Amino acid sequence: MTLKHVLATTALVGLLTTPALSQDLDAMTAEELLPLAQEEGTVTIYSFTSRIAAVEAAFEAAYPGIDMVGYDASSTEQIARLQAEAAAGIASADVVYISDAPVVLTELLDQGLIEGYVPPRVAELLPEEFKSPLLSQRLSTKVLMYNEEAHPDGAPVDNLWDLTTQEWTGRVIMVDPLQRGDYLDLMVEIVLRSNEMAAAYEAEFGVPIELDAGNENAGMQFIADLFANDVVLVSSTDDVNAAIGSIGQPNPPIGFTSYSDRRDNEDEGWALQVANEVEPSNGIIFPALLALSANTEHPAAARLAIDFLLGDDSETGGEGFAPFYVPGDYATRTDIVSHPDAVPLEDFIAWRIDPTATAEIRQEIADFILVLQ
Repeated sequence: MTLKHVLATTALVGLLTTPALSQDLDAMTAEELLPLAQEEGTVTIYSFTSRIAAVEAAFEAAYPGIDMVGYDASSTEQIARLQAEAAAGIASADVVYISDAPVVLTELLDQGLIEGYVPPRVAELLPEEFKSPLLSQRLSTKVLMYNEEAHPDGAPVDNLWDLTTQEWTGRVIMVDPLQRGDYLDLMVEIVLRSNEMAAAYEAEFGVPIELDAGNENAGMQFIADLFANDVVLVSSTDDVNAAIGSIGQPNPPIGFTSYSDRRDNEDEGWALQVANEVEPSNGIIFPALLALSANTEHPAAARLAIDFLLGDDSETGGEGFAPFYVPGDYATRTDIVSHPDAVPLEDFIAWRIDPTATAEIRQEIADFILVLQ
């Protein structure tokens, strides 16, 4: 065979096998993916939670020979980085673990920067809403939290409008919603739930709400009143948690953070607890999404990592899901039982976000907040 024939044959084989292999990967079990992933040798994950470090250790113990590299970055940072890398023709991530669904769906998925993948092992264990358009590994939160050491009988407020009163002037804390998308989504949801906010206002103060000029609804009025009441904006969730939760405070602030951060109470010296009896809601619950980078260089290892993050076949999800089996995180798999110390999901009063509705007014609310600041 001539060199010309060899090259032609090699090219033909490549054309025939590479697309087929790419298609076959989605149907492969973890056992079938493993040897291919070991050949690739590594997998890089962009993660919106620092808990990826614990996943990394467990994954590498379960699958020797595959190096998992986790980068902890907020969803806002991930979105900017993925867009910049795509524009530069760089493919750094294999797996994207991210929240901020309203932007992820419209600016990453719709632009073809990420792709959906559902491990066949768990496909029948996930409701359709958690498989499409992207895989949801769990539900996370941004909700009102308080210091239970200072308030052993329960939350010191029973209505969101309490946060706008003189008692709480300068004592409500949250991450700047213009820096972190999930906190902006919280503000947007408050606007989308304006009818409920108006009813809660009347229940709290005994009179119908009156809107100031420029505030179109009760949700915008609440945000304006919250900022006028000197809400404290910080740059990180850890700052919120320490301010609210640190033990030994006679008069601690209250604020919005992740319910699941209560897991760190003992290690950090906090007394964080969720306010789950607040009208009309304590905040939002939203999906933590897993997706493949559209230009992954390690497609088998990427799929194996996602499979691992969905947990094993035990009722708690095993080592792959262990960092997320905590009060305040809710598995999307129907066969993983709720954490015994968590408020049951059916009793949890947070609003479930609608990414499409949020995306429609997100920029408008961001502009509104910018003026308030």
